[in-house]
Amino acid sequence: MSSKSSDGVSVTTVLFLIFLVLKLCNVIDWSWWWVTAPLWIPIAIAILLIPFADNDD
Repeated sequence: MSSKSSDGVSVTTVLFLIFLVLKLCNVIDWSWWWVTAPLWIPIAIAILLIPFADNDD
C-alpha cells in the first residue's frame, strides 16, 4: 500500500515554533500577528491565487 501522508514537519511550523519561543522568552518584541505569520501567510497566498487557477472548462 502506498501512503501519501507526510511524516515530516513543515518549514512554516518550525518558523512558527521558533518565533513563539522567542516571543514567550521576551527575546523579540513583535506583534502576535508577526509571530503567527508563518501559519497564516501561506493560507492567504493560496486564497489569493485561487482565482488564477487554470480551469479547462
